[in-house]
Amino acid sequence: MKVEMLKKVEVVVREYQAEKDLSGAEAVDRMCDVGASGTVSLFTDLLGDPVCRVRHSPAFLMLVAETTGPNKEIVGLIRGCIKTITCGKKNPRVSAASTATAAANPIYTKAAYILGLRVSPFHRRMGIGLKLVQRMEDWFRSNGAEYAYMATDKDNEASLRLFTGRCGYVKFRNPTILVQPVFAHRQPIGRRTAVIRLSPTDAETLYRRRFSTTEFFPRDIDSILHNPLSLGTFLALPVSSASAWTGSIDSFLANPPESWAVLSVWDSKSLFRLEIRNAPLLWRGLAWTTRAVDRAVPWLRIPSVPNFFRPFGGYFLYGLGGEGPAAASLLRTLCRHGHNMARAGGCSVVVTEVSASEPLLPGIPHWRRFSFEEDLWCIKRLDEEYSDGAVGDWTRSPPGTSIFVDPREV
Repeated sequence: MKVEMLKKVEVVVREYQAEKDLSGAEAVDRMCDVGASGTVSLFTDLLGDPVCRVRHSPAFLMLVAETTGPNKEIVGLIRGCIKTITCGKKNPRVSAASTATAAANPIYTKAAYILGLRVSPFHRRMGIGLKLVQRMEDWFRSNGAEYAYMATDKDNEASLRLFTGRCGYVKFRNPTILVQPVFAHRQPIGRRTAVIRLSPTDAETLYRRRFSTTEFFPRDIDSILHNPLSLGTFLALPVSSASAWTGSIDSFLANPPESWAVLSVWDSKSLFRLEIRNAPLLWRGLAWTTRAVDRAVPWLRIPSVPNFFRPFGGYFLYGLGGEGPAAASLLRTLCRHGHNMARAGGCSVVVTEVSASEPLLPGIPHWRRFSFEEDLWCIKRLDEEYSDGAVGDWTRSPPGTSIFVDPREV
């Protein structure tokens, strides 16, 4: 009888209204824990504002599904944003003599991103998720988006059935999410590497000239770098090549050293908190033991495990890149610098997301147990009437070696 009643539930999909929907939306989000297994729920959002995850994007929307009748209840929600990103590159026609100095031009598209589809566990298999996605796609189309994409766990069968089975999305890219705990001790930077903080303007120049043809590169990179949540962009050079930096980004790019690396840091801690729930007592005990031993003998600098079993925050490393034979080693130094910033900021983790084939992957410190080696991005072409343009149908394009992960979507 209870199942029959649930099948008859009718919902209305409408725009989120913070004044009356906050508690209901947060309750749905809390019920929908995202877990790597059935027993441990990893990275559960503890939201103060459900729209905060997309608010910093150029155009964003949050929808809720609400039951009809006298006892209205929010039973589902979805977030989406629209931006202009790189979907390919166009190589200029040049003579053989000028090939070395020619630069490829990015091909941009207006793309939409679906983030945080949630349906109450008591109201699933009723088509509510499908209604939310379809309504969001209508908004995407009305705002001129050519593609929509979303990210999910490769083992999330319910999500894949909905998006690839019913909504027409196809599996597209397999990024890797890398998580590094923040320890009680500072990570060593070393004397062989110079770390230089770039101004947002210089960072924008560097990213546009070196990374603008990377897939998913945001055309409004300046908005990201000037956002208060962006805590800085850092350039790493070998000390022996530090003279290559004269304070001018133009001079640096005109004659860069053999090896260099760059990354930026984003303050996710100010947007949301995370928590590991339902962890076995053994895990809790082992984590507590590492912290206790580290407090007792701090000079050993034991990599103790932070307390992940209560709400914690983290920093996100984005815009990772570099060139030269020592680039991976220099990037490792920058990741340590990001770790130290997170430690000073009261964080428990630093997180980044890169392509699974990223050449600099060996230079990114992480704990494999906490990381997700195969995230899954799915994509859909929203309107088949769009011309193929210079890149053709992006959904059918082969992956490159790198992607640019927008911190506003994390």
